Amino acid sequence: MLKHAPLLALLAAILLTPILLRPKEQIPTDANVETVVIVTPHNEAIRYEFSRAFDSWYFARTHRRARVDWRTPGGTSEIARYVASEYFASFQEYWTRGLGRPWSKEVESSFDNPKISPAASAPMDSEAQAARRAFLDSKVGSHIDLFFGGGSFDFDQQAKAGRLVDCGYVSAHPELFNDQVIPRVVSGEPYWDAKGRWIGAVVSSFGICYNTDVLDRLGVKRPPAQWSDLGDPVYAHEIALANPTQSGSVNKAFEMVIQQQMQEALRGAASRDPRDAARDAAGLSAGWERAMRLLMRIGANSRYFTDASTKIALDVESGEAAAGMTIDFYGRYESELVRRPDGSSRLQYVNAAGGTSVGVDPIGLFRGAPHPEIARSFIEFVLSPEGQKLWDWKVGAPGGPHRYALRRLPILPALYAPDLRQYRSDPEVDPYALAKTFTYHGEWTGPLFRPIAFIVRVMCIDSHDELTAAWRELRAAQFPPEATATFEDVGAVSYSAASQEIRKALGGDKIQEVKLAKELADRFRNQYNLAAKQARDSH
Repeated sequence: MLKHAPLLALLAAILLTPILLRPKEQIPTDANVETVVIVTPHNEAIRYEFSRAFDSWYFARTHRRARVDWRTPGGTSEIARYVASEYFASFQEYWTRGLGRPWSKEVESSFDNPKISPAASAPMDSEAQAARRAFLDSKVGSHIDLFFGGGSFDFDQQAKAGRLVDCGYVSAHPELFNDQVIPRVVSGEPYWDAKGRWIGAVVSSFGICYNTDVLDRLGVKRPPAQWSDLGDPVYAHEIALANPTQSGSVNKAFEMVIQQQMQEALRGAASRDPRDAARDAAGLSAGWERAMRLLMRIGANSRYFTDASTKIALDVESGEAAAGMTIDFYGRYESELVRRPDGSSRLQYVNAAGGTSVGVDPIGLFRGAPHPEIARSFIEFVLSPEGQKLWDWKVGAPGGPHRYALRRLPILPALYAPDLRQYRSDPEVDPYALAKTFTYHGEWTGPLFRPIAFIVRVMCIDSHDELTAAWRELRAAQFPPEATATFEDVGAVSYSAASQEIRKALGGDKIQEVKLAKELADRFRNQYNLAAKQARDSH
């Protein structure tokens, strides 16, 4: 044993030295510390700047230190599953032990189901209603205080389930939440919940990031500026995309593609009053199908569908792809990181021309928050001028971030005043002006948010090998009409099919969902194989 002592000592040194030399986390360590637990998809730069600034802001007001305990299970889809599982376990404990009632499938499927009315019905309410009412009347929690970041759709789903509650900030600040300052709805996008359960903290839009060096290599003279550009065959195997079933922001970008095609189809309706065209089901259906064909072509140009939306800008920046669909701040932030001394950058970002709304990433208080008071203080900080400046102020600017330029757009309109442009990283961008160029119609595609992700999955991801092989043959044959028509057949995922059969299959029955996914993916595989054969035979 002694002869091995030097070897063991060396091994111990190797293992322990990194731990001993690791920089200590910069968080308060004295006894006078309060903690707020936040689940978020926000990146490390945002977490660092808001942790640091909130601690200073909170100490100045309370003489107590603040520590943010960040939870980052993944994107918004992973967060939703994580939060739902936490509430499931907590409510089961409350129902069976706290209330002494038996657990059942009906209780399990009802307590967080917004379709179940909590109102008692005469002469006796059902077990489902009792479970729903018990949950909404309870302080059952998830061991998390706040949900910070993600789209309004994700927050609306949490609010409807009953997991988010009124934090009191909206009702306490009528001077902010009104049509003259922060409207309830901006160009069709909700900016805050009327019941105060979530509030937009920062605004964002969708567009295209591209690598100028790769475009030069491909001989592309005009950079992509609109969604339809990404369907150009010149970008074959050069587009970076993410799986919309795992990223709410990416699915929202796909929804923007659909919304733009619908609006263009309605505007193209000859000799019709625009108000009539907006209600024209045939026009909406035609726009939907045009969008499905465009998404199919963009999918055929893709190198991959990654699990993480953050990877898109990273891979475009590194030259792994020429361009990608992304939320604005991923593109701007990555462009900032690789900025050259002369101010230029090989990674550029542009909002999709005429094809993006301006939505919000909200913040909201969870039911049963373990630290509700400091959680409300964090919300107050995020929406204060001090918190809002962190989003887009330059590093080192008065009140700005210390280490990272976050390149995001604050929700407070006052911060877009001309005299403040000198402090902003993106002085030329005004989201409230951008919002006037595009109106989001939630009634067209909002109820189909999950079906959109499902359709992209079966049409482009599950059948990706066959899709790209057919695209290769079509390009080689210069897109013969018969083969192209076969390739672009989107009848199986029409507007009607998405609104009815597909939406119904995604209603909670996993067996039906898996069955339909296999059926549609097989159909598209066969379709792409046939299109490839027709293209080869056309030579």
